Amino acid sequence: MKAIRRFTVRPVLPEPLRPLSDLARNLRWSWHAETRDLFQSVDPERWAASDGDPVRLLGSVPPERLAELAEDRRFLRRLTAVADDLSDYVSGDRWYQAQSADLPAAVAYFSPEFGITAALPQYSGGLGILAGDHLKSASDLGVPLIGVGLLYRHGYFRQSLSRDGWQQETYPVLDPNELPVGLLREVDGTPTQVSLALPGGRSLHARVWLAQVGRVPLLLLDSDVEENDLGERGVTDRLYGGGSEHRLLQEMLLGIGGVRAVRTYCRLTGHPDPEVFHTNEGHAGFLGLERIAELCDRGLDFDSGLEAVRAGTVFTTHTPVPAGIDRFDRELVARHFGPDAELPRIDVERILRLGMETYAGGEPNLFNMAVMGLRLGQRANGVSLLHGNVSREMFSGLWPGFDADEVPITSVTNGVHAPTWVAPEVFRLGARQIGVQRTEDAFTVGGSERWDAVADIPDQDIWELRRVLREQLVTEVRERLRASWRQRGAGSAELGWIDGVLDPDVLTIGFARRVPSYKRLTLMLRDRDRLMDLLLHPERPVQIVVAGKAHPADDGGKRLIQDLVRFADDPRVRHRIVFLPDYGMAMAQKLYPGCDIWLNNPLRPLEACGTSGMKAALNGCLNLSVLDGWWDEWFQPDFGWAIPTADGSATDADRRDDIEAAALYDLMEQRVTPRFYERGQTGLPDRWIEMVRQTLTLLGPKVLAGRMVREYVERLYAPAALAHRAMDAEAARELAAWKARVRGAWHGVSVDHVETSVATTTAELGTTLSLRVRVGLGDLGPDDVEVQVVSGRVDSEDRITDGTTVPLKSTGGPDLDGRWVYEGPLSLDRTGPYGYTVRILPAHRLLASSAELGLVTSPSQDVVEGAGLLMR
Repeated sequence: MKAIRRFTVRPVLPEPLRPLSDLARNLRWSWHAETRDLFQSVDPERWAASDGDPVRLLGSVPPERLAELAEDRRFLRRLTAVADDLSDYVSGDRWYQAQSADLPAAVAYFSPEFGITAALPQYSGGLGILAGDHLKSASDLGVPLIGVGLLYRHGYFRQSLSRDGWQQETYPVLDPNELPVGLLREVDGTPTQVSLALPGGRSLHARVWLAQVGRVPLLLLDSDVEENDLGERGVTDRLYGGGSEHRLLQEMLLGIGGVRAVRTYCRLTGHPDPEVFHTNEGHAGFLGLERIAELCDRGLDFDSGLEAVRAGTVFTTHTPVPAGIDRFDRELVARHFGPDAELPRIDVERILRLGMETYAGGEPNLFNMAVMGLRLGQRANGVSLLHGNVSREMFSGLWPGFDADEVPITSVTNGVHAPTWVAPEVFRLGARQIGVQRTEDAFTVGGSERWDAVADIPDQDIWELRRVLREQLVTEVRERLRASWRQRGAGSAELGWIDGVLDPDVLTIGFARRVPSYKRLTLMLRDRDRLMDLLLHPERPVQIVVAGKAHPADDGGKRLIQDLVRFADDPRVRHRIVFLPDYGMAMAQKLYPGCDIWLNNPLRPLEACGTSGMKAALNGCLNLSVLDGWWDEWFQPDFGWAIPTADGSATDADRRDDIEAAALYDLMEQRVTPRFYERGQTGLPDRWIEMVRQTLTLLGPKVLAGRMVREYVERLYAPAALAHRAMDAEAARELAAWKARVRGAWHGVSVDHVETSVATTTAELGTTLSLRVRVGLGDLGPDDVEVQVVSGRVDSEDRITDGTTVPLKSTGGPDLDGRWVYEGPLSLDRTGPYGYTVRILPAHRLLASSAELGLVTSPSQDVVEGAGLLMR
């Protein structure tokens, strides 16, 4: 029989056990071993049955056991110690509090998904896990962050396989009352609500759930409330589900509703108002519109409000391809804004102009969320060095006239939260070497360039650790594989072979991630006979564990999974290669430590960063990867292998896959497997162990989310906070008026004449030339511009490839023709083909970048021909 109504019945904890409730509701337990150990000791069997979720555990423990624990003095002492530790953690000074006073009082961090723990399934892949790791590291460092997201009642889908290996999706309903979250409530106890106006006089209401992530509050908006009609209730039903309008409403709720939720949270709790707003990918971009509307309500005009908002906004892009960005039809966006809908005080055309692709190569009828994010954020970044380059190229249309390397998008390479992803055994090995506190600090705060203490760990200890972790993975794989086959319809009598799946002494390769086509799940199947030879090699076998989900609408991705599953079902190799369905955080935490090799073979340069290999590296797993994302930046032969790529545009996709798969097989056969199986004089694979040691020593400090968050604080949050403070109402009006004046007058700016003190086309190294430039400024003055000389080596087409920029100085007032003369030295500091040019850029003290307006004037061809610009 099916229940007609469902309740969540919560346990009544005896008074001495009340701190357990606080510990369960603060998600620090998800990365704090002592807290998890305490909950496990409450009831080990129920802890395992609850999948390590303290809220579920406490809901299942019998009253008799709780009464027994309330009298257990040893347990109560442990409880007091853990509760006191949490209290110290959330209230004491940490890294951030020891920095200068110029840091922001608070930062609001918006993301469409957050992967904090498997017990709060509000993530689909890397973006969400990254956001979760960002919050956790901010907490560890004491950064006053407020996270903002949506609470999806179905989360992301659960994945299983049909008998023939086709992905099947289910969407379990999540009851927030059974999750580690609580409602944000007004002073009178009623649940807080935020509302958005919809076309036709309708409204979209949402409650605000609060998840406490260590020191960091995470606000999650939920539209499944009685005040909404059925359609509006479903706005937060699924992560990345529904059609175009559904996605638009989700993103309006996240951005606009999210700002309103932050304001309410700060009002109710006294938390400082954010000085910086960080938009994690374009999905939350509408937050900037809500903040402009707030300022317009206080008397600012739209343009001044835009400048004030830009000053304190950081935008992070995670996608290296235009297809990965949300884009909406112009008319759909227009319908949801304006007099009859949301933000009625702002002219719809002004809103549309922020997101329209009004640049060469754009589609002028599409509203692009990343374009809006860049136009609303004074500071922007990609998520690895290579991705920063790709992003500058991809969005260069927004800054016409500038070379791609001058586009104002920097990069902060992603990192991972070590306490979440490092196996307890690895932590204990570190603690044995340098002590518990120093190990915790190394994993959370970071700051050192190398972990040299790893050099003192004996080879035997490293090798034993790797085998223990591999053995644990084998046990985990067999359990999950058996459950998967039962779901596929197999009976117990058919599954005896699973007891022989994988071997704890065989080289183990991991491959787990989302399954879009560019990540090439099945590249390893390109030459199946060669793969079989690798798997079944008599002396040097390998075994492979594969996991990943395809988007529910991506039949191409599902076919890739089916191909892989069918190969793995072959009785000849099924003990050596497995596909595990329903990849998520709980599986990942076992998978990364247990693998010897982490395989990554995307189409370069389509992997923005790719953090799974970082998590593996922190556990002593070596990376075997295409030079993409973070691996392009930090790869060294000392601690891994680079798969050669066939990037040439003349190579078709099939040919490219053939070439790169062959390179992968060659690496495995000739370099990877011999290194793992060859033994030194001690009987251990000493060369392999040395690579593990180098991975931990050199990569460990780099891949930390602590390093990443510190970079965000120092390079982006702190400058954004200073810009925000400088951009008061008066300054915002001044900057907006100045920009309007400069844009209107820029057509009158020209470089009229360039002359130099050397007329020949050769010169000696160390020579200093004198430059004299005559420019027209039209209705602008010298205070509005900067005249620069850009010099450096030139390529075969006379393009300056490594330019150095030096400002020239005005020599006084305008001449009789109204022209201004600028002069300055040009030092020839490099040999070989050398060149220079001059240009004029807008200049204002409140600009974050001279490229901000996208305006630049260079010499005309007539001026160039008379200037002797090249030296060879």
